[in-house]
Amino acid sequence: MKAALNRGLTLLVIAFAALAVLSVGATRAHAATDVSTVAEALQESPVYVDPSMSGQLPKADAEALADKIEDADKPVFVAVLPADFPKQDLFQNLRTATGVTGLYAIRLGDDFDAKADAAVLPPNGVENLVTSVEDENGTKNQLDDFTDRALMNVGGSAPSSWTDGGGDVPTGALIGAGAVLAAGGAGAYTLVRRNRRMREEERQAALEKLRVVVDEDITAFGEELDRLDFHPAEKGADDAMRADYERALDAYEQAKSFMAAAQRPEEVRAVTQALEDGRFSLAVLAARREGRPPPARRAPCFFDPSHGPSVADATWTPDGGTPREVPVCAADRTRLADGLDPAVREVDTDTGRRPYWEAGPAYGPWAGGYFGGGILPGLLVGTLLGQMMAGSAYAATYGSGYGDFGGGGYEGGDVSGADFSSGDFGGGFGDGGFGGGDFGGGF
Repeated sequence: MKAALNRGLTLLVIAFAALAVLSVGATRAHAATDVSTVAEALQESPVYVDPSMSGQLPKADAEALADKIEDADKPVFVAVLPADFPKQDLFQNLRTATGVTGLYAIRLGDDFDAKADAAVLPPNGVENLVTSVEDENGTKNQLDDFTDRALMNVGGSAPSSWTDGGGDVPTGALIGAGAVLAAGGAGAYTLVRRNRRMREEERQAALEKLRVVVDEDITAFGEELDRLDFHPAEKGADDAMRADYERALDAYEQAKSFMAAAQRPEEVRAVTQALEDGRFSLAVLAARREGRPPPARRAPCFFDPSHGPSVADATWTPDGGTPREVPVCAADRTRLADGLDPAVREVDTDTGRRPYWEAGPAYGPWAGGYFGGGILPGLLVGTLLGQMMAGSAYAATYGSGYGDFGGGGYEGGDVSGADFSSGDFGGGFGDGGFGGGDFGGGF
């Protein structure tokens, strides 16, 4: 474990300079905690516990939580602070002082809240995470559960400062222990760099897998547009129809642009989301031309999103799984009602063509763009992809597979300083109460 290795090195330094370290530690333990103190600590480790709150989250539990976050390589910051800590603009001030794009969670006395940069997780995603742990008993349970769920959803990577060393070890102690630690420190640094390089190679391999499938989707949608028997100037066409058609064309161009610019697997979500938007626009256009009311917005067909928006929910049981309701297109609804197999989207795997939900974790972001809104995890329960997406190791490599990570110019873990939208951190502790309700929206 990276965190355990770093702590082991630190303990060795302390062994060479015990009195100096104890002196510094004592000074910090009794210093008045302010935002700057919390920010400095979070720049070195993902978890900070105010000395007065060690009873709520003991050192061993705090270290275990930090290890979990560091192992997932995600920019999640957790602070446990006393109830009388100044609340006004706390998140905004802490994010400014820390200067790192990420998700910030604060336990303030017995209250809990969180904020995030849009590039990491949108406000509606943060709200749902906070709401999901509001009724948890005890600081440890609440922070453990929040962190587990956050690591499955948050974007970006951990800040490099967590593995770059630093801290408050005295200069004299470092000089005395430098010769002893040089080889070990260099080895640890090399190991961290190698692990990150391997993770990046895995991400790129996953992205190349996705390119094949997404290019097929983009081509299929382009062909669908070519077959469309509609012209904006045709007789009977009105402004609403033309707007639907324009949205479909824009979605096609966006999908191509997003895929061309994609550098990480999770960015594919924006591509398939654009395609889903475009197909819904075509469904609305078709209804208007036929004199029918525009359809309600529904998820695409679960079995193959290229079938277009679903028309109903039908019961389906995955191999070895339990029955669940899934959104289906009209054709697949008929097939299921007749006892036939649905027309399933298959993708290439090492063992041949398989349904996308049995093809491995790389296809999570692809599915996530089609099935946003929080429905994807429920649909995939009991499938291979669903099982893989349930762990933080999946999120560390492939992203959450669903949700909207927004733009912003910085990825999670980047040192962006004060360059962030304060709107992402509005409300919260200082402006009208606690909890996810301050953040609005849903997945």
